[in-house]
Amino acid sequence: MTGQSTGERRPIVDLTDEQARRAMVLKWGLAPEDVIPAWVAEMDYALDPVVHAAVREALDAGVTGYPVFGPGDGLGEAYAKWSQRHFGWAPEADAVQPVSDVTAGMRVAIDVLSERAPVIFPTPGYNAQFGLATITGREEWQLPIDVDAPRAELDLDRLDDLLGKGARTLILTQPHNPWGRVFTRAELEAIRDVVLRHGARVVSDEIHAPLVLPGAEHVPYLSVEGTHDHAVAVVAASKAFNVAGLRCAQIVVPDRGSWDRIQAEPMSRNDSWSPLGVIAARTAYEHGDPWLESLIERLDAQRTLLTDLLAEHLPLVRMRPLEATYLAWLDVRAYGHDDPSALAMERGRVWVGQGRDYAPDLGGHVRLNIATSPQRLEEIVRRLARAWAAA
Repeated sequence: MTGQSTGERRPIVDLTDEQARRAMVLKWGLAPEDVIPAWVAEMDYALDPVVHAAVREALDAGVTGYPVFGPGDGLGEAYAKWSQRHFGWAPEADAVQPVSDVTAGMRVAIDVLSERAPVIFPTPGYNAQFGLATITGREEWQLPIDVDAPRAELDLDRLDDLLGKGARTLILTQPHNPWGRVFTRAELEAIRDVVLRHGARVVSDEIHAPLVLPGAEHVPYLSVEGTHDHAVAVVAASKAFNVAGLRCAQIVVPDRGSWDRIQAEPMSRNDSWSPLGVIAARTAYEHGDPWLESLIERLDAQRTLLTDLLAEHLPLVRMRPLEATYLAWLDVRAYGHDDPSALAMERGRVWVGQGRDYAPDLGGHVRLNIATSPQRLEEIVRRLARAWAAA
């Protein structure tokens, strides 16, 4: 991340169990009191106080009605400046359109811009995006990665083969969830070349772009030369600032013809976003860098802590290099468990993401959320060791 701090650093504040149960009605609210939830992608941290204050001020003023439809409220400008600071590239402000969330934005892009042809979905992949192709009336063709390779990579030969057989859209999740991968510029250029060879499209989910950890660098797909006429990106502040419930992501459409096609669609095509979400996102982009710096520092420390804890308590677990996100992808097959998530819950009282939610044919894996306190992470790994190593 190349952004510069725009104010005094703000610390990360850990929520207590009681606070987390009130704040995160899904992640913590559904978990029994003796279970530590580490599954869904929410962080056990208090909101950035600057974002919290902006939303509270708006709520106190009664800002609970309809948002401004279309580009407006300064969100495009805020995102463009933020992207320039952090990635050295920015779209035009008027190429940024609010949407309710990233998956909805991807659905709109596929619905409006993609040919009526199969959509390629790399797996393991974000579980909420399975079936995204089919609800737009297209087939979903999965592109599995080699789970035993040293580093998760797209199989470009297989991608070329699927496009040659008629697929016309690639869902590209980068940084990737659940691999924790950050694609290099060279990798993105190679993907671009294959896509261009077949006249296909790319819909790039970049929701985790703010969460690239030290040692890696996010390259927006749209910053790669020769991508604007066949690609859109969908971005958001929601994962990095824990404001998904406020409902506002952004779709970035630099090609004017594609932009005009999306704007010409009826309002019923796009789920409405929230005005409070716009305020939260704009505030995060304009004033959130000092808090985000603290967050990246915390997540980097958690990454190191998890590596050390696994080496001590679960040495046979293989963790893919965590280059971005706060979601670790763990290979537990060496302990002989086809469904380690079930054992984690039953014997360890830890709720982790089931691997088959991300790759239906793949057992022996889990997704673990590390965005919590160091003390909770230590307890999580100890419980997992009791569940997996002693079974």
